[in-house]
Amino acid sequence: MLVVGRIGKPHGIRGEVTVEVRTDEPETRFAPGSVLRTEPGANVPASPGAYRVPSELTVETARWHQGRRLLLVAFEGVLDRNVAEALRGTFVGVDRADVTAPTDPEEFHDHQLVGLAVVTLAGERLGEIVRIDHAPAADLLVLRRPGDRDVLIPFVRAIVPEVDLAGGRVVVDPPGGLLDL
Repeated sequence: MLVVGRIGKPHGIRGEVTVEVRTDEPETRFAPGSVLRTEPGANVPASPGAYRVPSELTVETARWHQGRRLLLVAFEGVLDRNVAEALRGTFVGVDRADVTAPTDPEEFHDHQLVGLAVVTLAGERLGEIVRIDHAPAADLLVLRRPGDRDVLIPFVRAIVPEVDLAGGRVVVDPPGGLLDL
């Protein structure tokens, strides 16, 4: 699944939720009638009979909230605040097979980068990319170092001069001290 958003807190009492957008195509991915797959987060029902996150959610309405930081989304069948609260933390996405590759050579989907080796300009292996964090200023490559220590690397050309998908690697030129944080 290619994650396109993460459901946040409920908004109001009629089942609308905030969604942290993780796609460059929110108008397409969150268009009314769009069906999104789900991957529940930490909110797993504790008791039998509690609301269970369905495997798919269908977008009923979506509109921007707080500038272009968050979407307010209503999903079919989510009619009140209690059900909306049960969705909190759920990742929503689309099948990778339904996503076309970016045409811009400097644009990548998260799933293309996860698992790539990270090497320095000199070829020294530093670790592997385990996920991408989408921060307001820049995306961050989460590098798993030996010993299960994670390091955040800003995904900007000055620090990441080369992404070699065919070679399975990302070349980095980290400033002094970045890997020690």
